[in-house]
Amino acid sequence: MLDRTVAPAFIRSTRFDLIQPEKITLPNGVDTFFISGGQQDVIKIELIFNGGRWFEKIWGAANFTGNLLLKGTRTKQSTEVANIFDLYGAHVEINPGLDVISVSLYSLNKYLTPALALLQEVLTESVFPEKELEQARSIYLQNLKVNQEKTSFLASQQFRKQVFGDGHAYGKELEAADVNALTREALVNHFEHCFGDVFILVSGKIEAAGKDLIINTFSTLPFNPVKSPSFAKPVDQPVRSLVEKEGSMQSSVRIGKRFIGRTHPDYVDVLLLNHILGGYFGSRLMKNIREDKGLSYGIYSSIHALRNDSYVVIGADVNKENLDLTFDEIRKEFTRLRQEKIKDDELDTARNHFIGSLQAELSTPFAHADKIKNILLYQLPDSYYQTMIHRLDTIHAEDLMQAADQYFAADSFYEIAVG
Repeated sequence: MLDRTVAPAFIRSTRFDLIQPEKITLPNGVDTFFISGGQQDVIKIELIFNGGRWFEKIWGAANFTGNLLLKGTRTKQSTEVANIFDLYGAHVEINPGLDVISVSLYSLNKYLTPALALLQEVLTESVFPEKELEQARSIYLQNLKVNQEKTSFLASQQFRKQVFGDGHAYGKELEAADVNALTREALVNHFEHCFGDVFILVSGKIEAAGKDLIINTFSTLPFNPVKSPSFAKPVDQPVRSLVEKEGSMQSSVRIGKRFIGRTHPDYVDVLLLNHILGGYFGSRLMKNIREDKGLSYGIYSSIHALRNDSYVVIGADVNKENLDLTFDEIRKEFTRLRQEKIKDDELDTARNHFIGSLQAELSTPFAHADKIKNILLYQLPDSYYQTMIHRLDTIHAEDLMQAADQYFAADSFYEIAVG
């Protein structure tokens, strides 16, 4: 009988065994990756298009093209599209991002034929009806109006604008004028221009018949690689910007800067440093700002690695009267990272939490596909995540001090507050 008064044995592992995908290049040139696993009779098909904000010719085209993709085809209205997917228990997720637009279909294998046929129709015959555009525009503008009353939204907006510039794809935020200027023709042009540059990930319980169906279906997609545009490289000129918001009792803080990306040799070191600083509930910023000082309910630090640039940002909401103290304490944590050797117990705790969290993400074949997607998007080696864990497992406190001295100098960070 199991003795529940005794804790189970602790087993530490540094393995990261990704399912090896089968790559098939379709006759039209589309690379398709099959990640087979799991016992549930469900399959996920994700198409990743080079069509995010980075590829826009008109601001907002990527966002609205993605969000209106299911709103009607040449033969079906939006309600018909939704009802058919519902009829077969299928679900479609569309995520327009800064770099790519992701279109994912979740389907039971037994209903894959009709679900896939409708997805193919959506991807080749969407018409972006004017009525649906007007409705989407109205909803976006209403949400924008609500968000502009939130200090957290304004602080994040101001931060990206300061770091990248308002004319940069990563610094631009859609404003009412941009949304009002959008036309149906702009969406059609973005769709025709960008939805021919794609690769496909298929994950889950993949049956032979389903695999053949997927290959035959997507072999007819028009494939046309898109040339990546270029933006002027941002000039790093760290500033402290305090924006008053009348009637606000709190201030939203953002501290950050452009940062190194996934392919940089120091990336894993700064990932762990960031984790220690503010990447989990036991981080230094949580202990200092939340637990010791009681300045905020929560504070985080995160690294956002994009395809063409990256940034690190610290965020928190504090009372106005505690704003200066919050900035001071965050700077002190930067100094501690650079000048004080991290103790073994703190390093081991953060290291084990990070590795364990990474390993825990591989609970489903869909999660394996997400990691493989990152490898493909960022052109990383197949062993990237296993190599990352080996580095995390062997890193020393001296290595982290050296990285902190290079990347976490307080005067290199933008400081933004709104409230």
